Amino acid sequence: MRVIDLSHTIEAGMPCYPGTPAPVFQSLASLERDGYVEQLITLSSHTGTHIDTPSHILPAGPSLDGFGIESFTGNGVVIDLRHVAGGVITQEMLQPFQPLLQQSDFVLLSSGWSQYWGSADYFHGYPTLSLDAAGWLAGFCLKGIGVDMISLDGPDSLDFPLHRRLLQSGLILIENLADLSPLLHRSFVFSCFPLKIAGAEASPTRAVAFV
Repeated sequence: MRVIDLSHTIEAGMPCYPGTPAPVFQSLASLERDGYVEQLITLSSHTGTHIDTPSHILPAGPSLDGFGIESFTGNGVVIDLRHVAGGVITQEMLQPFQPLLQQSDFVLLSSGWSQYWGSADYFHGYPTLSLDAAGWLAGFCLKGIGVDMISLDGPDSLDFPLHRRLLQSGLILIENLADLSPLLHRSFVFSCFPLKIAGAEASPTRAVAFV
């Protein structure tokens, strides 16, 4: 079995959604002074590769502790959308994958945008789902939808319609996944276990695929 890491490193100066503060690392103890090392890490719940739950957008939506641990692992499928850069992902583009979606718990949309991680290009030009396509995906028995982009919604969105549509269906959303191309045309188990935080609307995750 091969384990493929799908997570970006959490570090100072890393890309964050516009308006979200970057993580801060502070020393609490050092080997020289205390005989051990300890850090204080301050970060947003939406830092790096992370999970959104319905309470992120919906007033009555469940938070992380409303999901059982089994909600964060299952069979995955990657859909190649690298040809849709800057465009809209339509339902017609996704329909050929219907048999695979019916057998999957997680669908991961591969736009190729992880290649821009760390540059200004990462924040714009990525493809987004049409509302019809989002509704169509929500009709499957999925646990979640993941993307290798900063957000499912476009960079200029103010009301986050795709988040709203998908989270209303009880899905979890995984954003800022790393390179998904090694998983194209392969069967795998996807896992995205969050930190166990009471009442959290989101959490960083170490997303991985077991091939």
